[in-house]
Amino acid sequence: MKIYLDMKKIFLFLLLINACIKNYSQTVQEYFDNGNAKLNAQDYRGAIAEYSKAIGLNPKNAMIYCNRGTAKLNLLDFPGAKADFDKAIEIDPKFANAYYNRGLVKNYLRDYKGAITDYKKAIEMNPNNAEAYINMGGAKHALKDYKGAITEFNKAIKINPKMANAYYNRGLAKDALQDFKGGIADYDTAIGINPKYTDAYNNRGGDKLALLDNKGAIADFDKAISVNPVFAVAWSNRGLAEIADGQKDKGCADLKKAEELGLEKAKELIQKYCN
Repeated sequence: MKIYLDMKKIFLFLLLINACIKNYSQTVQEYFDNGNAKLNAQDYRGAIAEYSKAIGLNPKNAMIYCNRGTAKLNLLDFPGAKADFDKAIEIDPKFANAYYNRGLVKNYLRDYKGAITDYKKAIEMNPNNAEAYINMGGAKHALKDYKGAITEFNKAIKINPKMANAYYNRGLAKDALQDFKGGIADYDTAIGINPKYTDAYNNRGGDKLALLDNKGAIADFDKAISVNPVFAVAWSNRGLAEIADGQKDKGCADLKKAEELGLEKAKELIQKYCN
């Protein structure tokens, strides 16, 4: 099981362009617009080049640094991204989205305490930032503060009760506390919002297996595999559930399929249960 960090929620600020660039020279605006277009097209290196031109003409605009940092973050250039978010915050200490994005960088770098500090700053300036609560919960989970993580996920859910990943993450934290029934309830809700949430089916199956509901677990792994036929972990988990349910041949076949799909641990499981 893994903590879900909502990396797709990086703020690009494109909706703020008209309000924030009224005083730009035409050339700076053109470079900035070009950078945004390339960013949206996932041409991150091209976007960086355009933003750098804009910064050369206007080195005091926090938004340009923040968007360039976003492009660098998408290229996994964490030091470069952090430097740009640092600069954006230096220029505008109340730039909530720059704190949020810097928190994402710190999550990647496993500086979870630093990430929590940045998410708190982002929330201080934008209390309705549900994504920041989710990612702060993820950072607390990584620090094994599972109850603290649940508190943050609760806040995200209060802001937006339709965020499937908030329930999924809360389920993970409950699993870590061995509250498997609570985990199942959260995965139920996540699946109700997103019926193709393969990780939620897989984790719900894991909780059912922990509660000795082998057939229920198998049904959930079946669903995960039907949605994503190359989900190696689900094949492996279904194999283990089938073996626990007395279906050794089927279970071993699933473990072999998981091995074929590249799951290294499957080989060890085959040696343990199938030889």
